[in-house]
Amino acid sequence: MSLRKDRRALNRHVQLRLNFALLRCRNFQWSSEVERAARFIRKHAQGKRITLVETNEDPIVFSGISHTEFAEIVQSRVVQDVKRYGKVFFLDLDGDGARPVLHFGMTGNILIKGEEHLYYKEGPKKTDSTWPPRFSKFILHLSGTESTSGSETQIAFTDARRLGRIRLCKEPMKEPPISLLGFDPIQSMPDPDEFSRNVLRRSCPVKALLLDQSFSAGVGNWVADEILYHSHVHPEQRCNTLSSDQVAALYKNTSYVCQTAVSLDADPSKFPDNWLFNHRWGKGKKKHATPLKLPSGQPATIKWLKVGGRTSAFVTELQKVQSSHLNKDSGHVLHEGDEESSLTSLSDVEESARLPKRKVLSNLLGLLGNN
Repeated sequence: MSLRKDRRALNRHVQLRLNFALLRCRNFQWSSEVERAARFIRKHAQGKRITLVETNEDPIVFSGISHTEFAEIVQSRVVQDVKRYGKVFFLDLDGDGARPVLHFGMTGNILIKGEEHLYYKEGPKKTDSTWPPRFSKFILHLSGTESTSGSETQIAFTDARRLGRIRLCKEPMKEPPISLLGFDPIQSMPDPDEFSRNVLRRSCPVKALLLDQSFSAGVGNWVADEILYHSHVHPEQRCNTLSSDQVAALYKNTSYVCQTAVSLDADPSKFPDNWLFNHRWGKGKKKHATPLKLPSGQPATIKWLKVGGRTSAFVTELQKVQSSHLNKDSGHVLHEGDEESSLTSLSDVEESARLPKRKVLSNLLGLLGNN
């Protein structure tokens, strides 16, 4: 009996550490994409009652609860709203019960039966009308209440790689994972002085700080590059070496890039022409009708390097750093043969995630799955 209790305690400890590692890991969709998903659900579910919950067992994605417990707690409740903070969103249901708190991870998505699927990259879109969809973790059946009307709505949460998380929280904004996050550039941008203090007291590369979810919740890899590009700051420059003008530019452009992307519903086809985003994919192999230009009108030179294991794109003419500021151990310029993630450009995928080694992680997941 004692051994069983110890094993359960160990499993809970491992799950908490793993969840925190996944939270701090930066290989996930970012806030504008999650905001887009939240709006998608709100449009089709707000004011409707959950009449049936279908679930598929997955002890990894369902965190701290079983799939059957999830179904029991959300059954028969009305969706009052859908809210987001950083890369996490939750369904605000009526009643005193816990709320579903959802995190997409790397490949998570929301699908609604009969509606066009959400996509997070440019290029051909494969339409699969199969229902129920593959890799679904739960499907909510919703019907109109006295204040709403319409036919039944079915909403599915899918996740092929099982790095997403489904939790239940009584007060989502006051409990992990949201309580562990830093400011949200859309909802809770700090004042300039607080932002400056929090940046200048760090000694890490500025790119690493922007990606740290305990600092800025929801900023992903390409978003950080975009912020640094508009701020004329090199991704490897150490935070405590930034000038006051550079910090002010970072503050301004963190808000600008995030607010703009959300206002455009995370649709890359609508992003401004002068954004680095439109030119950073493919390591310069993709030809663009309109090349990125410098303020002088001359073509910009885009280079790629790795900072803390992450691919970073920057413009050499605008983003310079003194050699004394370079972290010689953490970054190296990528050569033409190197490839950034072959997954979606908007899924913010990390090439070498700073999680435990794959074998160790596999063993941890296997241990959790056996209980």
